[in-house]
Amino acid sequence: MMDYAQTLQHLYEQLPMFSRIGAAAYKKDLHNTYALCEALGNPQEKIKTIHIAGTNGKGSTSHMLAAILQQAGYKTGLYTSPHIKDFGERIRINGEMISEQFVVDFVAQTQDLCETIKPSFFEVTVAMALAYFAEQEVDIAVIETGLGGRLDSTNIIQPLVSVITNIGYDHTNLLGNTLEEIAGQKAGIIKENSTAIIGEATACTLPVFIKEANEKEAKLVVVPAQFTVEYLESQPGLLLCNIRNNKTGIVEKLRCDLSGLYQSKNLATVLAVVEELQRQQFRISETALHRALENVQQLTGLRGRWEHIGQKPAVIIDVAHNAAGMAQVILQLALDYPHSRPHFVIGFVKDKDIKSVLQLMPANAAYYFTNAHSPRALPHAVLKEMAKEFLLEGEGFDDVNLALSAAKSNALENDVIIICGSFFIAAEINN
Repeated sequence: MMDYAQTLQHLYEQLPMFSRIGAAAYKKDLHNTYALCEALGNPQEKIKTIHIAGTNGKGSTSHMLAAILQQAGYKTGLYTSPHIKDFGERIRINGEMISEQFVVDFVAQTQDLCETIKPSFFEVTVAMALAYFAEQEVDIAVIETGLGGRLDSTNIIQPLVSVITNIGYDHTNLLGNTLEEIAGQKAGIIKENSTAIIGEATACTLPVFIKEANEKEAKLVVVPAQFTVEYLESQPGLLLCNIRNNKTGIVEKLRCDLSGLYQSKNLATVLAVVEELQRQQFRISETALHRALENVQQLTGLRGRWEHIGQKPAVIIDVAHNAAGMAQVILQLALDYPHSRPHFVIGFVKDKDIKSVLQLMPANAAYYFTNAHSPRALPHAVLKEMAKEFLLEGEGFDDVNLALSAAKSNALENDVIIICGSFFIAAEINN
């Protein structure tokens, strides 16, 4: 029998894995996930869930909600992807990573079936998470989609609440080339007679959500119509955010340890979900809400969202990897470090719309082009050539730690270093 390290190696190397090979690992139906869960006694039917999709913000929103439910006293499962350092980050209960023995036993138990149906890495990990949460009898589990929604492996659940944070251009090769098409995929997580909460909607995406909700006879909550951000201030390691509930007039004065300004939209979405859960008889006190949001990282282990890992010069990790995410990073830099020169340690995977990101990047910054050690990674030399078209100059490094060392050597004390572009870049930092 394999030990834990051998089991992970088997999962990474033997199963098609999106983070390694990209679109070839994406299965456009739910057949394998249903087959796996059927063999496991349909664990998805034994647990209460919240389902979260969206182009950006779904990871932060998932972690915030898990922290709140955990702080309120509920045994809370959390399934997210990808992981940054450790496979166990994907599957947690009350912040604790899945037991190594469960992973070993699960892979052994499902090996024969896997050899028959040839599932992807993601399909197996979804089934593993659901089985673990059912075995551990969680009170509720927060489940983040991997990619899209309608055809995502997680979409076999029947959630109490479905959440769509926002719609932007990402994975267009799989989800569609227009915002309406992408919204149509994400809207697929809305279930019959349920509640769907939409974090952001535009003139072209809102009709898609309304149509899906009407077809499913689901209640639709559009967050910006109900919650207004009235005050916003970012400090190192802390976001101060006042949000008014337009229906009740109550203003929540929140302090969140996820300090990126972009979190204000996620916080408004979280408040809408909490209100819906309270309507469904979940006991979530003001104290639990506020304490959880001040301690999301400690409670859930979240990493890589405007995360400060160094000072003088400031060193920040943010896993922004598409145009919408990078625009928020650049805005935050301008507000938090208006007099500092930015040094970008940056790398991407090949299947992103990289030019749409590069055209946003400031020309007066220093660049350290790098790549993760993954078949999907864009080689740093190719990125360096692409960047020249946008007048972005810098050196190339085959390792993010070498790039970071060079940035630290060149940066002045009051400069700022930002590591961004990919989860896989963040994963290879030695810290």
